[in-house]
Amino acid sequence: MDKINILIGSTNPKKKIEITNITKDLNIQFTLLEELNNAPEILEDGKTFKDNAVKKATAFAKWNGSLTLADDSGLEVKSLNNRPGVYSARYAGEGATDEMRIKKLLAEMAAFSAEDRKARFKCAIALANPEGLLFVVEAKCDGIITAEPRGKNGFGYDPIFAFPEYGKTFAELTPETKNMISHRAKALLLFKEKLKESLLF
Repeated sequence: MDKINILIGSTNPKKKIEITNITKDLNIQFTLLEELNNAPEILEDGKTFKDNAVKKATAFAKWNGSLTLADDSGLEVKSLNNRPGVYSARYAGEGATDEMRIKKLLAEMAAFSAEDRKARFKCAIALANPEGLLFVVEAKCDGIITAEPRGKNGFGYDPIFAFPEYGKTFAELTPETKNMISHRAKALLLFKEKLKESLLF
């Protein structure tokens, strides 16, 4: 049976690694946007992670004429009224690095007690074909914002997001452990089940 090709609507190679690792038992070949030419820019102006995931998946699928997976995920901090939320990637401005975003968030939370540092990562994953949306799945992971970055693995806000049951930040966990508990891992497991139902793996 030939591999099924799915475009990932992202230029982040670390996302491709996570997605590939979690779905490695399926007969899928994933391609990143950066491996193609002239990919359009999609404005992520949705009010929710689901809105943005659906917009990207359907737009890229129509542009490329292929099955397309797109996710939108981010960090919600309870004491900041769920900011940065859908603005997680742009929280310190366009073109900011992970370090700049982390620095801004930690500065905002400097005076918060441990009890006021609850947060959660959320992820929505959409799959579309050129005709439109096929399905969407969503998942979350609860944790605590640390006082300073810890760990070298992962990306984004991983160095300051601690998972209480392990007493470590996502960046301190091995990729294998993170891929069992993270918001994206949970969403990808749901995605796998939906994919099996729809494509008869």
